[in-house]
Amino acid sequence: MRWEPDVPRWKQVYDQMRERIVDGTYPPGERLPSVVDVCAEFEISQMTARRVLKELRQDGLAEMQPGIGTFATELPQPPAEG
Repeated sequence: MRWEPDVPRWKQVYDQMRERIVDGTYPPGERLPSVVDVCAEFEISQMTARRVLKELRQDGLAEMQPGIGTFATELPQPPAEG
């Protein structure tokens, strides 16, 4: 991955992971990569990978199931126009 110098690495990885959830690469209910897998793929520290997964959970894009892993959630539907 080519890093943007003016954007924190955690944010760049977050954006990549978020895009994968939104575009269906990680459909709802699918297990996301573990901290170790995120570290290996993006060549980042475990602390950075943990922050990415934490931010995804805080933004409602993922949920943690203790002892099992972190999973993509159903994306909220935009309100219907009417």
